[in-house]
Amino acid sequence: MHGPTPPLPLPTDRLRFAMPPMHDSAEDERRHRKERLAGALRIFGRAGFEDGVSGHITARDPEFTDCFWVNPFGLPFRHVTVGDLVLVNQDGQVVEGRYHVNQAAFTVHAQVHAARPDVVAVAHCHTVHGRALAALGDLIDPITQESCAFYEDLALYDAYTGVTVDAEEGRRIAAALGSRKALVLRNHGLLTVGDSVDAAAWWFLSLDRSCQVQLLARAAGRPVLIDHKLAVATREQLGGDLVAWINYQPLWQDISRSEPDLLD
Repeated sequence: MHGPTPPLPLPTDRLRFAMPPMHDSAEDERRHRKERLAGALRIFGRAGFEDGVSGHITARDPEFTDCFWVNPFGLPFRHVTVGDLVLVNQDGQVVEGRYHVNQAAFTVHAQVHAARPDVVAVAHCHTVHGRALAALGDLIDPITQESCAFYEDLALYDAYTGVTVDAEEGRRIAAALGSRKALVLRNHGLLTVGDSVDAAAWWFLSLDRSCQVQLLARAAGRPVLIDHKLAVATREQLGGDLVAWINYQPLWQDISRSEPDLLD
């Protein structure tokens, strides 16, 4: 006797697979970026990335490309809504919104955005594991699949000059970043960029976890490095902004479903 006929595979075009959305207008794209920015800030708040009033994520406006949406000064990440976000020009002057911005932090973001027109979003926070690695003046080694995404795509700003308040310091930081997606600021913290808010946020989350893994591995023993060719190949597979965007979607779905008030 023959058993039941096994079910046939579904055509792949009937399966859902999210990709970055296309927008019909600058207004639609602006709303999208602001929603993702508010969501990313709440995710960072959940992760414990907030330290007083330190930490920013900025998103370039799709129409006024020398203006940037940013979290308000002094407002907890976990409470940010779309309506709370502030639009500032390249000089850090508020052109839309109800709050001040952290001028010292924005100085760095403004210069990175100016140097990298391909970048939509910049993320920078003072996290525990990011600061620990930064205190060593070290970079991420290729010791895991995830850390390979930053292989030869992560730079070190090998200086500390106090709280950044002038444009020249911001320009030096942007120059150290160059064309890469991430930067370790010695004795300071981490900075990541992306062609979407989702990508920049994912790179920051992943980089901070890579810092944690490296610190733990070194404390436990001598980590085994992935060889150069395999590290490069893994970076080519996992190190693009589209992959970052895809990886970030479960986080976006979780925060937007569990805290829908962020869209207010």
